[in-house]
Formats: sequence, C-alpha cells, structure tokens
Amino acid sequence: MKFSPNFHLAYSTNIHPAESWDETFDALRKYSNCVRKTVAGSKRFGIGLRLSALAAKELQDKSQLLHFRKWLDENNSYVFTINGFPYGEFHNTYVKEKVFLPDWSSEERLEYTKVLFDILSEIVPEDCDGSVSTMPVSFKEFNLSSEKLKTAQANLLRCVDYIERLADKKKRVLHLGIEPEPLGLVETTSEFVDFFGQLLEIYPDEAQLKQHLGINYDCCHIAIEYEDANDAITRLVNVGIKVSKIHLSCAISVIPTKPVLRILKTFSEPTYLHQTIIKTKNGLLIRVKDLDIALKMAEENRFPEMEEWRIHFHIPLYSIPEPPIRSTLFHIQDMMDILKKSPSICSHFEIETYTFNILPQSFKNRNVVEQLIGEYNFVINEFNKRGLI
Repeated sequence: MKFSPNFHLAYSTNIHPAESWDETFDALRKYSNCVRKTVAGSKRFGIGLRLSALAAKELQDKSQLLHFRKWLDENNSYVFTINGFPYGEFHNTYVKEKVFLPDWSSEERLEYTKVLFDILSEIVPEDCDGSVSTMPVSFKEFNLSSEKLKTAQANLLRCVDYIERLADKKKRVLHLGIEPEPLGLVETTSEFVDFFGQLLEIYPDEAQLKQHLGINYDCCHIAIEYEDANDAITRLVNVGIKVSKIHLSCAISVIPTKPVLRILKTFSEPTYLHQTIIKTKNGLLIRVKDLDIALKMAEENRFPEMEEWRIHFHIPLYSIPEPPIRSTLFHIQDMMDILKKSPSICSHFEIETYTFNILPQSFKNRNVVEQLIGEYNFVINEFNKRGLI
C-alpha cells in the first residue's frame, strides 16, 4: 500500500506455491485480492511480486503483460517490487542450498534479473521507485574461485549498466538490492560494505552504482547474525549505500536447554535451509548450515557453553511464540524506531513470511489469508505508533 509521503508496503507473494505465470496470477486473484479488500480500504494495494524464471519468461509476452496491467488497474493494485532471489521451484520440493543457484557467477542469474527489470519497468507507477531483490551473490559453501568471483562482480556491474539504460529509457527510478543471508557469500552488513567497496574500485561511476545497487535488508537475516539494527544501518548510511528494500521478517531465538532443543526438532524440515547461528557465553558465533545438523552436533556435545541459538525459520510477525520459543521481532521494532528518526532511509517494505506451508501446527491456527491480514495489521499498527503513516 502507498502511505504518505512515500512509504510502500507489500507482502511477498513467494508465500504462495506458484512457478508458472498462470499459477502466479491465479494466486494473486485468489489470495492477494482477498487481503487487499480487508487491509487496503481505498488505498492502492502494493504487490511484492515473486516471479520464477519460468513465470518471468511467460509474463514477458506483451499480451500477458497488458492483461496483467489491466487487472492491476481494475483492482486498485500496483507492483513496486519484485522478489528475484528464488530462481526456480520454491515450494513442495527439496530447496535447501539450491535456492542459491544459479548464483551471480552465471549468465542465467544476470539474464533472469534483467527480465525482472524489463517487466517491472512496464508496470511500476510513475510516482514510485521500482526495486528488485536478489540473492547474496553466492553461497559460501560453493567456494567460488577468484575467477568466478570476478565474473560475479562483473555480472552485477553489467546489470547496473542495464538498469541505468532501462531507467533512462522508461523514465523510472530502478534499483537492485542484494540480500545478505546467513552463510551467503555476503551475509553481514560488514561483508556487504566490503563487497560494495570492491565494486566501487572497479566501476567507473560511483554515483550511478549507488543509485542502482543497494542492500535488501532482511530483518530476519540480520538479526540471526546478532547484529544491532542501529549499528547495521549506521554502517550502511555512513558509506552512502542505498537501502533498496526492507524485508519485515522474524527468526526464531532460543536459550538452548536440552528440553528446548527437543522442541526445536519440530522446526526441522526437508524443504528449506534453516541456518543456525549459535552464540557462546564468551561471545563466539558458530555458524551451522542447517538446524538438523546443529541439533545433532548439540546431542554429541560438540559445542562449548551455549548462550543463544538463532534459527533461519520465518515465523509470523503478529505471533508471540509460547515460551521457551522466542522471536527476533525486536529487530523489526528497532528498525522502525530508526525510521521514526530518519524516515528517508528506505521507502520499500515487504512482509516476507514464506513458511506458511511448513509452520508447526502451533503457529498454523489461521489460513493463509488470515495470516497475511494479521501481519498487515501488526505492521500498520507499528508504523502508526511511530507516526510513520
């Protein structure tokens, strides 16, 4: 939704199992329209569109795109952002580390992202920026060679050039946001700043790079890294990095007693990676690729004294988990406090709880539309409390 003066709020449609354009469009009509009618009132309803590579290719068809634009107008809706992280199948299959493929060292990732911008430039309103979020360059376990890293950097800069030409042609403001994620090649704000600095060293136009490339700040991911929101945002702002979009999402946090670790087994499932970062009592951070691996290692007493676990498992924003499970909702609230002081930091906000189909039953007491409405109500209330909308 568009709020005055320049805030845009959506939910990411990656919550809906859909890979083809027909499936994606059907989900918009079936679910997004129901959410709109409840939460938007007379306001234009923003859509955070997730397009797989297949759906994006199909939506490129001029007749399909014209039909979609007409549907948006008829339903008082608009697209201001696209989730371009998951390239292929994202539900009801083994995703895990495959979500990081193809990475930015591949031509496929570049071409897919260019298609997303082609589509976005045709449908984003004139009074609104257009953003696309993308994966964190690669996955650390892929161990990119120095040559492949250079290729990844070159592909990102080729994408920036493409965005610049497209933005100039379409008279739109367009930007790409790299999304740090635990165990991604870029996983913390410090690593992002370092990586961005490397790009600045090889790109001839600093202003153009900063205009079209920034960070997609996922509150869940940054909280898992035990980063303080104020420190993280200050680090980014001090070097002039654009906050392209903020993902409003929560992770799980627990004090790892043996009974709690037994409860965590209900969150271990075969679809997505649930990266786990363990903080020891002396402040050391231990990164483990998946929750099931971390639980097995804990059973074998392979960790020193543990203070806290944070797990990459998105849970609904409105949900206050029953103890001993906790959430990292505080990170979102800290972020909103920052925005109260400096509302120009970012104008794109996206609710991104894509885990509806795999939530344990204790969290799944609403259908998907009711969950989304609950998340909107929570976010809008938090914005209102701070006078942001």
